[in-house]
Formats: sequence, structure tokens, C-alpha cells
Amino acid sequence: MTYKLLYVTTETEEEAKAIGRSLVEARLAACANVIGGMTPIFRWKGRVEEGSESILIAKTRADLVPAATRLIVEAHGYDLPCVVALPIEPGHQPFLDWIGRETGEAD
Repeated sequence: MTYKLLYVTTETEEEAKAIGRSLVEARLAACANVIGGMTPIFRWKGRVEEGSESILIAKTRADLVPAATRLIVEAHGYDLPCVVALPIEPGHQPFLDWIGRETGEAD
């Protein structure tokens, strides 16, 4: 089994928490971490912008990334939410096994 970290940015910490909770409740992620107080600098509609965001990092199985992405996009307030999947390899195997169990993978 392969595992991924989902990196998501949100406008508020509350939005990140709500999305993270939804992912865990739906068993699309074993765990979600929220980091508040990030400053993004980005180009949007031809202008360089600066704002305030929170980061959501979710641990999941690779095969669940499409379903998790759909949930995130549907729940997200942005027109173009950042949702990217990063590989987890190598890793602490007991922790990876826990991700699998918590996302419904059979032992």
C-alpha cells in the first residue's frame, strides 16, 4: 500500500479544521493537522497578492486521493483551492499501517 500527504491551504483555521474533520470522519484520512498563521504571496488575476491562510495536512492512502480531493474541493471556499498530494516514502511502518487501518484498509 502507498500513502500520501495532502497539502491544502484555506482562508481560515476554522475552514481547515472543518475540512480536516470531514476527511477523518469519512475515513478518507487517518489524521489531519492544521497550522494557522501562514502568509501566502501569490499571483492572482494578474496581480501579486499577499494574504493570510491556514495549512491543512492530511495523511491518507494513495487510492483515496481522488475521493479526498473531491470532498475538499466541494467544501472549500476558494474558486481554485490548493490540493496537492505528496508521497510518503519511506516512513515508520507501524505509523503507515495505522493510516491504512484508520482509512478502512483491511489488514
